[in-house]
Amino acid sequence: MKKVIFDCDNTMGVRDCDVDDGLALIYLLGKENIELCGITTTYGNSDIDRVYANTSAMLRELGCDEIPLLKGCPDRDSLTSDAAEFLCQMVKTYPGKISILATGSLTNLYAAYMKDNNFFRHAREIVLMGGITEELIINGQVLPELNFSCDPVAADTVLHLAHNLTIITGNNCLPAFFSFEQFEQKLAKADKPIARYILNKCNYWFANMRQRFDLDGFHNWDVVAAAYLAEPGLFINHLRSIGRNKKKLERGLLDLRSKEEGCSLINLPEIADPGLFAEDVYNSWLQAGLKTNIIETNINI
Repeated sequence: MKKVIFDCDNTMGVRDCDVDDGLALIYLLGKENIELCGITTTYGNSDIDRVYANTSAMLRELGCDEIPLLKGCPDRDSLTSDAAEFLCQMVKTYPGKISILATGSLTNLYAAYMKDNNFFRHAREIVLMGGITEELIINGQVLPELNFSCDPVAADTVLHLAHNLTIITGNNCLPAFFSFEQFEQKLAKADKPIARYILNKCNYWFANMRQRFDLDGFHNWDVVAAAYLAEPGLFINHLRSIGRNKKKLERGLLDLRSKEEGCSLINLPEIADPGLFAEDVYNSWLQAGLKTNIIETNINI
C-alpha cells in the first residue's frame, strides 16, 4: 500500500466552487492500495477557513473523521501552519515511504521545505495537479490556471527541488470529461449510498458548467492526479525538461525546453485510454462506501 498525504483545496459542496478535490478524496478512499495517512488543506478554490471547515464536514459525512486533518497556510506570505508541521513530521517518520498528492496551491509544501530543507528528499514521490503547457481553452473560453499561479514562488521551488515529481497539467486533464448522462447512468443505477451522496454533492456543479461554459458535464481535474498516484498503468509517461521562469509561473505556465543545463526533468503523463480511466474512477468511487447514514447533503453558502 502507498502511504499518501492529500494536500487539497476541497470545496465539494460549496456553492459555485469546484467539486474535483472531494471526488479525488472519495476516489482515494475506494482504493485498496492507498493508505490515506492525512489530509492537509490549502487555499485556492476558496479561503483556508472555508476549505478546512468543508473538508472536516465531508469527512464526518463519509464516516472518515478518524483521518488526520490539518489546516494549512492561509496565503503565500504566511509559512507557518499545522499542515506544514504535519508534512515535515510524516516524511521524517516514514522516510522514502510517503507519497504526496497536491491539488491546490503549493504553499504548504513550500512551507514544509522552508522548515526542513530535507523535506523533498524524504518524500517517496510528489504528484501535482496544476500548471499548463499552453493556453487552456474550454468550449471557446480561456480558463486561467489556478494552482501554480496562486503562489509562483512555491511552485518554482517544488518544480525544481522535489524528487520523483509528476505533474498532471490542465491540458492533460481535458480527456477526463465526465458528462451528466454518464454520471447519472453510472451512479443512479448503482443503488449505493455513496453513489447518491456523490450525485447530491455534484448537482450544482453540473448546473454551474452549463451556465458558465455551455457544457453538459465537467473536467475532473484533480481525480486525474489521484488516479495517476493509485493506478499509473492507466497513463503514458512523458519526461520533459522544465526551465526556471517565475514570470511564466505567475500565469501557471510551465517553461518547456529542450534538455539543457539548469532544467529539471519532470514527468507530464497523459491518460492512455479515457474510457478505461473513467471506468476505474467510477468503480473506485463505488468501492469507497459510506460509513454513516447521511445521504442528503446541503450546499454550503
